[in-house]
Amino acid sequence: MVATLDRRAPAPVRTRRRSPMRRRQARTAFAFLAPALVFFALLFFYPLANEFVTSLFAGARADEFVGLGNYTRAFGDAQIRHAFAVTLQYGLGALVLSIVLGLVLAVILNQNLRGRAVFRGILLVPYLTSVAIVGLLWRNILDPQVGVLNRVLAAAGLPQQQWLTDHPLATLIGITVWQQTGYVTVLFLAGLQGIPHLYYEAAAVDGASVWRRFRHVTLPLLAPTTLFVSIIGVISSLQEFALPYLVTGGGPAGATDLFVFRVYQTSFAFRDFGYASALSYLLLIVILVLSVVQLKVGQRHAT
Repeated sequence: MVATLDRRAPAPVRTRRRSPMRRRQARTAFAFLAPALVFFALLFFYPLANEFVTSLFAGARADEFVGLGNYTRAFGDAQIRHAFAVTLQYGLGALVLSIVLGLVLAVILNQNLRGRAVFRGILLVPYLTSVAIVGLLWRNILDPQVGVLNRVLAAAGLPQQQWLTDHPLATLIGITVWQQTGYVTVLFLAGLQGIPHLYYEAAAVDGASVWRRFRHVTLPLLAPTTLFVSIIGVISSLQEFALPYLVTGGGPAGATDLFVFRVYQTSFAFRDFGYASALSYLLLIVILVLSVVQLKVGQRHAT
């Protein structure tokens, strides 16, 4: 038996044309998006591109083309390595303490306590306060001569401390934790209130203690919130500038010379705009890499 071939011509491909109404809708959508696109183009993408071009030049006027010379120079700069190491210490210390204290306060405020709404509002006051005000406030509080904290220590019969010279980095971490803990607490509190109470009831029926319920129910279900807090904390710590500028001035002897403060010094004190631009781009790359790593680790633990 010979199979017969179907020699019918293939059906023509129909092209879908947009109706006049759909074209009008598309134009309307682009018209509404145009201000945002112009905003991002002028205030984000153009400065970003211009910053990269500037990083390829050197000199006070950024008129000497050096290519990637500023980037290779950064890896051999001892001051930059020191500033990055100090920034990592500062960021890690502030992040860990903020997460621990924020989680503890969130667990406490998640209980049926009288006046807990008032305490939530009080905790947010430092976060909502301007960084400039926070820096100047704590600089006055920690002043070795007229500061309130040393007066309290003297009244209690305790030795007074030179907070800004003997413990500068720890002091800076403490101020950051004081300012950020309220915000972290609110985030963890939202995560706790999103956990169904049914899980705790089932764990209690199985005989799980309070600690086991916290360890095996609360912590795993708070993993997305913890991941978000960690990413935001790392980004804000690496970009911190106002506190070292206002409280310690990067000193003493570079003990609080954070990376962005070093970029500021390179740009406005030493007038090396090309090198400062290259340092800014390196910081951007570090932030992107750390954020991706945190997301990958968080997704792996979530699965």
